[in-house]
Amino acid sequence: MLRLAMSVLWPSFLTAILAEGFFFSVFDPADLMLVGGYIDIPPVAVYTLGFFFFWAFCSLASMLSIYMLRTELSNEPPF
Repeated sequence: MLRLAMSVLWPSFLTAILAEGFFFSVFDPADLMLVGGYIDIPPVAVYTLGFFFFWAFCSLASMLSIYMLRTELSNEPPF
């Protein structure tokens, strides 16, 4: 189980780093709006929340990929 968790979390961690770098190189945290109003939290907190959002999203994508791969392999007839 630990090996499965690491095979999901480590690649998604690295992908979240890249996604956050690309996202915040285009958008400034001070310019982000939430439901019609500006966010009144420090930029470091926005970077942290953004990283965890990207990490969770990438983890779900990685987990879905592994699930689909294992499901596909288990349905194949044995050789």
